[in-house]
Amino acid sequence: MSKRLSKFSLAVLILLGLVVLAACSDGKTSDNAEKEGEGSSDEPLTLTFFNADGGEEKTFDDPVAKKITEKTGIKLEMDYPVGGNDEAIPLMIASGGEYPDLIFAKGDIGKLIEAGGVIKLDDLIEEKGDNLKAMYGDQINRLRNSIEDPSIYTVGTYGVENAYWETSGTFQIQLDVLRELGYPEIRTLEDFEAALTEYYEKYPEIDGQKTLPLSLLGSDWRWLITVGNPAGFAAGLQDDGQWAVNDETGETSYKFLLPEFKEYFKWLNGMNAKGLLDPESFTQTYDTYISKLSSGRVLSVADQNWNFGDADKALVADGKEWRTYAPLPVTLGEEYKSQALKDYGFAGGWGGIAISSTSEHQEEAFEFLDWMASEEAQILTNWGIEGENYDIVDGKRVMQEDDRERMNNDPDYAKETGVGYYVYPFPQWGGNGAVDSEGQPITPNSEEQIVANYNSAEKEALKEYEMTNWIEWFPSTEELGRSNHGTVSNYTIPPGSDVQIIQQKADDLTEQKITQAILGDPADFDKAWEDMIAELEAMNIQKANEEMTQMTKDKMELWETNE
Repeated sequence: MSKRLSKFSLAVLILLGLVVLAACSDGKTSDNAEKEGEGSSDEPLTLTFFNADGGEEKTFDDPVAKKITEKTGIKLEMDYPVGGNDEAIPLMIASGGEYPDLIFAKGDIGKLIEAGGVIKLDDLIEEKGDNLKAMYGDQINRLRNSIEDPSIYTVGTYGVENAYWETSGTFQIQLDVLRELGYPEIRTLEDFEAALTEYYEKYPEIDGQKTLPLSLLGSDWRWLITVGNPAGFAAGLQDDGQWAVNDETGETSYKFLLPEFKEYFKWLNGMNAKGLLDPESFTQTYDTYISKLSSGRVLSVADQNWNFGDADKALVADGKEWRTYAPLPVTLGEEYKSQALKDYGFAGGWGGIAISSTSEHQEEAFEFLDWMASEEAQILTNWGIEGENYDIVDGKRVMQEDDRERMNNDPDYAKETGVGYYVYPFPQWGGNGAVDSEGQPITPNSEEQIVANYNSAEKEALKEYEMTNWIEWFPSTEELGRSNHGTVSNYTIPPGSDVQIIQQKADDLTEQKITQAILGDPADFDKAWEDMIAELEAMNIQKANEEMTQMTKDKMELWETNE
């Protein structure tokens, strides 16, 4: 019996030993796996991000970027189209290869949707998009693609809430012109031309260089913002890209068909004939344009603030504050009303950031975008890091003086610090006027701060006009009301559709023919214009009008603003 017990005991001991060894082995494996897991989790996940809006090459390693990585475990590898290549997205689709994880395609998002290059976000928003749902609220329908395909493919690009404390894109005139002429009222093109002519005759040169009364940048895509769009603004239209819309009915037409556009370009043709238009307006490069503005010899522009902001900062840095610009509510005549402070509402699902169908990290990419919509992210991307870029004073965020100064005057500030760099085109609560859960502004801008940031020459000029903010010259946002259709410039036009094909042909034609008409003999202008209209009609522009009208009406139905 004892011998049998001994053998049994020995067997049990051997079995127990094996179990213990197995357990130890499993434990070590588990521990090692856990340690390896911890090691790998310390390494951020890199997501590739293509931004079709151009930009300088940049790595994701500035202070704000590092804080984003710390909070999300995500690092971005950012890529841009070389030389602002408009064909970047079509080439990406044609390659048939792997897409970047995140794509900001702008107006080409429709091509990616058609190619199956991006995923629908509806289920992800419903399951784990609490921050996005809180951000977009009752305007989330504006993210939807179309009546036929009411899916959500993108988030981001523009703010949900906005207050309008400054203008952009209007005619602007040098402060010294206003001072020299005794601070005149300039409301119409006639007033504008008279002011430029009088000053130019007095000062044909500035700092030893020829004075340029008006300079445009019509040699590249900026033709749209310095030549085409100002014509619509002068006609009292809101910015609908290449279209003009009846906001009550949704009726939409190609804007260059309107008689007001002929009137505007005929005026510009006259400016050229009188030597008041920079002769290089349609041939100069962007760098040359900015260099001219920075010299202080260009008396006026018709441009977006963001396009010539570097020149403005250079003028201030050189002590040429009186050579900076004041925005003007200029129109064709007093019967027209400037729409510079128009509220377009949230722009909706045009060109926001999408997640690619080939990404191996779709959930992580979505979680990153949702975090970027959080209040924490909004404060970080707009204000920077507490104690480094801003302080809490009496319970409120206050930008540090050095950061405020650099933000206003240093074109490299956002790129170097990350402050403001990751706002657009990511999800954003809004621009001016948006507030956080404590009622504090999401952005460092307030109307008071905008006014405080005016240079000394601006403040003196405003005082002479008995104003505190340039917007007091313009019809108010409340007076103008909110657009029912948003803006057509943010619509996704189906690739390959009749309207897309016809508009492309029409855009190519009008840019060429209008440029020639402006630079031609005034005696030939009317015929040149009539010939262009005939060519537009021959390419069936009316069919494009009808399709765009339907698209506008569908958008108003989708947004429930057509009642």
